[in-house]
Amino acid sequence: MSYSFDIIGITPVLTFFNYQQQHEHNPHRGKTHLGSYECSLDSFIKSTKMVPSRPNWDWDEVTNIMIKFWLKNEDKIRYWKNELTRGKQEENIIVARVVNFEALRNELESLFEA
Repeated sequence: MSYSFDIIGITPVLTFFNYQQQHEHNPHRGKTHLGSYECSLDSFIKSTKMVPSRPNWDWDEVTNIMIKFWLKNEDKIRYWKNELTRGKQEENIIVARVVNFEALRNELESLFEA
């Protein structure tokens, strides 16, 4: 399987929680979102354990993709760490997206079968 990991933004905790409750209940979905109070590799790896309706993915491979992202994107990580620090007045978290390309393709193909 092929996976992708990317940091996509910062949001209030309640907004993230509501999004997960509304959109991440399908265990066969092609993507999931991870939320963390810290912009660190360890915190994102830990957050994979809290994914609602956790898809049946190769989570070791997801972790490897996250590590590769961390090794190749120092500027991007620094940017998001700074943004998260600036937003500390509120209860914000940093959000990342993990995509399973095979599951996403199946999800999109099913839209056209109807």
